[in-house]
Amino acid sequence: MAEKNQTEGHRQRLRDKFLKSGLDGFHDYEIIELLLTLGTPRKDCKSIAKKALKEFGSLKEVLEANPNELKSIKGIGDNNVFGLKIAQAVARRYLADRIIDKEFVRSADEVMAYLKHSLRDKNREAFLVIYLNGRNQILKMEELFKGTLTTSAVYPREVVKRALDNNAAALVFVHNHPSGNPNPSQDDLTITKKLKEAAKANDVSIHDHLIIAGNEVYSFADHGLI
Repeated sequence: MAEKNQTEGHRQRLRDKFLKSGLDGFHDYEIIELLLTLGTPRKDCKSIAKKALKEFGSLKEVLEANPNELKSIKGIGDNNVFGLKIAQAVARRYLADRIIDKEFVRSADEVMAYLKHSLRDKNREAFLVIYLNGRNQILKMEELFKGTLTTSAVYPREVVKRALDNNAAALVFVHNHPSGNPNPSQDDLTITKKLKEAAKANDVSIHDHLIIAGNEVYSFADHGLI
């Protein structure tokens, strides 16, 4: 009983600390501990949080870890994974919502923050489209394709159809390289050319194609490839 009261008291102190000043002054393991408690209401999660941090190396890596890898740590189950992953998902939704209706170039830093957060932990390639209106404001972001970026995996007709459905005047393409190498492959160059031709035939402009590789970003526009 005393141990239970001690655990509950410790948790309440962490919650009060957060409500008073946010995450300022929190150690990474304390943040992980708070998230783990969402799925384990009556268990001390401090030691488990420290194990997770030691295993993965950082708060970011814990949040981005595969659920099966997380559950390899004794004391972390499905409910705990929920607590960690819901925090990650909310953060992504928040970052995405912040940039809707904003001008693409002026909001470049916020856009990149969202894209890196959204794509850097994926172990398969994903192809996203950012739809822009005539004032270059972001209308919507959408993941259209998954898998290796080849002419057989990305369909220009579908991309153009979605652009027209969303009343987009311009597009920005985005995909990730799980390998960590940001440089475009020959397939990347080929499909970008096909996408540009299909869009041009429908009076839709292509502003850029971005490759996200961890924290690195390769811009086709910056390299004169758009």
